Amino acid sequence: MRRPSDPTRLALRPLVVLTMLALAGCASQKKGFPGDDQPTLATLSTRTAEVPKDKKISSNEEQTITAYRKFLEVAPKAPQRAEAMRRLGDLEMDVADLRSAAGQGPASGPDYRAAVKRYEEFLKAFPDDKGNDRVHYQLARAQEQAGDLETALKTLDRLVANYPNTLYRDEANFRRGELLFSLKDYARAERAYSTVLGTQHRTEFNDRALYMQGWSRFKQGKLEDALQSFFGVLDARARGLGSEGSLETLPGLSRADRELLEDTFRVTSISLANLQGAESIPAYINDPQRHAYEYRVYEQLAELYLKQERVKDAADTLGAFARRNPLDAQAPQLQARVIEIYQGNGFPALALDAKKDYVSRYGVGSEFRRANPAGWQKAQPLVKTHLTELARHYHASAQKSKASADYQEAVKWYRAYIAAYPNDPETAQNNFLLAELLYEDKHLAEAAVEYEKVAYQYPNHAKAADAGYAALLSYAGQEKAAQGEALAALQRASVDSALRFAKAFPKDGRTGTVLTNASEKLFALRDPERAESVAQQVLKLDPPAAAAQRRVAWTVVAHSAFDKGRFAEAEQAYREVLALVPERDAARNELVERLAASVYKQGELARAAGDNKAAIGHFNRVAAVAPTSTVRANAQYDAAAAMIALKDWEGASRSLEDFRSRFPNHPLQAEVGAKLALAYLERQQWSQAAGEFERVAATAKDANVAREALWQSAELHEKAADAKSGPRSTAAKAYERYLKQYPLPLERGLEARWRIARFAKADGDSKREAALMKEIYQGDQAGGSARTDRTRYLGASAALAMAEPVVAEYRKVALVEPLARNLKTKKAKMEDALKAYALAANYGVADVSTAATFQTAAIYQDFGQAMLKSERPKKLSKIEREQYDVLLEEQAFPFEEKAIELHEANAKRASEGIYDKWVKQSFEALARLRPVRYGKAERAEGVIDAIR
Repeated sequence: MRRPSDPTRLALRPLVVLTMLALAGCASQKKGFPGDDQPTLATLSTRTAEVPKDKKISSNEEQTITAYRKFLEVAPKAPQRAEAMRRLGDLEMDVADLRSAAGQGPASGPDYRAAVKRYEEFLKAFPDDKGNDRVHYQLARAQEQAGDLETALKTLDRLVANYPNTLYRDEANFRRGELLFSLKDYARAERAYSTVLGTQHRTEFNDRALYMQGWSRFKQGKLEDALQSFFGVLDARARGLGSEGSLETLPGLSRADRELLEDTFRVTSISLANLQGAESIPAYINDPQRHAYEYRVYEQLAELYLKQERVKDAADTLGAFARRNPLDAQAPQLQARVIEIYQGNGFPALALDAKKDYVSRYGVGSEFRRANPAGWQKAQPLVKTHLTELARHYHASAQKSKASADYQEAVKWYRAYIAAYPNDPETAQNNFLLAELLYEDKHLAEAAVEYEKVAYQYPNHAKAADAGYAALLSYAGQEKAAQGEALAALQRASVDSALRFAKAFPKDGRTGTVLTNASEKLFALRDPERAESVAQQVLKLDPPAAAAQRRVAWTVVAHSAFDKGRFAEAEQAYREVLALVPERDAARNELVERLAASVYKQGELARAAGDNKAAIGHFNRVAAVAPTSTVRANAQYDAAAAMIALKDWEGASRSLEDFRSRFPNHPLQAEVGAKLALAYLERQQWSQAAGEFERVAATAKDANVAREALWQSAELHEKAADAKSGPRSTAAKAYERYLKQYPLPLERGLEARWRIARFAKADGDSKREAALMKEIYQGDQAGGSARTDRTRYLGASAALAMAEPVVAEYRKVALVEPLARNLKTKKAKMEDALKAYALAANYGVADVSTAATFQTAAIYQDFGQAMLKSERPKKLSKIEREQYDVLLEEQAFPFEEKAIELHEANAKRASEGIYDKWVKQSFEALARLRPVRYGKAERAEGVIDAIR
């Protein structure tokens, strides 16, 4: 850095305070701390210096220093020596500054020793130089930068003592104050700051000096004097800040200004707290300008008390401002803070008193409203809030204590709110609470008035319907204590209020209750026409009235219709009533019987008129609408009888089934079975009909009747299985039961086994089927004289079925190597299959014989084809292979011929009038085996004729 060339420039060079105890630094040419041009005690611990990166000492400065030193060595008597020494000191000072900024100095700190030494040599060599004030200034700065604060202080003392009019006087005195404060010499520091402040002209050090003067006095315990200094700082910094917002959020302040302001308020609050607290404040508010920030002084003192947990002192401080300045715009704000403090710190009683005070000071009729309309308007939300809270507090207290005094206190605050804010949206709610309070306090007549006011005199609101209903409750409460004409008058007033409620709130869920009670009261007042009209209103409500109210209304309508013989109307009304009567209600049984009677009488009228269809409908509806009535069973049986007369089998069976299950001990049960069986058979409900025959078999005393009923039951189960309306297993079990109970006669026994076998086959139970077929065959063979055509047919069919597993075994054998062994096995299996079919064919039963003949021919044909397709021996030459194939054809040919012979024998049965599927399949086989003779369709008729 170049040495300044003039005193003005020198005066602006910085004095950087290096110790953490220093309070402030002076401005300089070098760039300062952003936003911290006027630092405070709070900023010193967080301040950081900006160090230019990679900034190096100019080689020219080093060369210049060297040059000056050589000059001083070689020219000790030169006239320029003084100037050279001074310039050399400045250069060495600049170099030390640059090295310090660049971090190039020693670890202990920047090295200003050369500069100090040079300035001291200068002063020794030239004690009377006219520029020595500047040299003293530079020397003190170098000593301070080097950390030698006491020596720097002495140098500054000489500067101000020897050069009282120096250009550096104000800064030197300010720096003296800073150094003395750092050295805890607060008295001398105060004097140094006072010297700065005592100049006739204002300097850049005045505000800081005033602030530090206050701290110096504070440190000495001179609190009143310190407050004078601090209020001086506040005069300069706080009076133009406005009245909105906290210190932390005030706009337009630099960080240093904000921290200075906060610190000043803080130390001011500490000083006041150590004096008489809020009582000490008025003595310092001796200037109209201080009124602008007076409230902040009280506010900050209160916040200090809160931090010290002195809750009462904090609240009293804020209250003191409101009492001292009752018309100030900030008074409501500070009074509100009092309430917050008490509430937030567990002092509900004090908070309650503060709310009363707030309402009194800033309410509708307050002096504050007339003096400060804008401030009053801002306070109104809290006025309303506190009025509400006061009313509800005493309301709650009254509910607990039941004390009349609490009720009256709450009434007072409710009425105050309503009078103050008649058009406020919350007024209706508070009026409602007033009415509630009166109701709770047994002032029922007053409560009714207030409730009706809430319900019908305010614009529609949430509590309107509740209030209207509560008014009716108030009337009801009064009626309990009234008699005679007074009671009648109250009842009429109650009815009028009820009808008013219903008209105003037709959708309210309580409208049904209101109208129902009105209807009952009108009946009691012997006004039946009006009572019926009101009851109809109950029934027409949308949404519907509550169940209990509809029950009353429908009961009135039902009894009226029944008594006048209008049974259809009575039925409808009774149904509506019963839908609303609980199951265990004592009145339900009588209502059910009357409903059943209404419906049954309609059925009787229809039957008497010959309209069975209408009669059935009415009789059935007895069960639907009055299932527990005493006439239900007779009505249901009468309905079934009418259905049978109309051949409504489905309806009859359904009705009789229900009758059987619902009335098992009814005398008419003996007649139900026959009627049900008839209905089931007519409807082809085989399973159900089977069930009825099973009942007969189980209960019949005649063995023949029981046997036939059980057989018919099994056949009906089989029909159900065939129609896929019942499971096969049920039919099979039915036949098994029959076999177990009645193994004879033979034909029935074999028939039952045959049908069971058929079910087993359908279920894929081949093992069970084979066993049954064997039983059938053996049973027929051993039947002797008991055999019939049917048993023979069943025996033949069983034999045919028994052949199927034998054929299956034959088909499993493949003609592969070892060919000889497999051929022998397959041939043996074929013989077994042929014998099995021969057994069936020997019965002489036509369709069994045709089947056996076709299957026998198929086996011969299959065997011949198997030989032709058999695996050839390995290692045959081409000639041997050809010879082998010829030999196979020769051996297979007889089997094919035999197959043709059998198919032709089967085909000839057509001439005997037998042409079933097996004969047809034989013709189809012949068409493939002898296509020339049998293959053409147009010749088929001729072939049949030729066979015949």
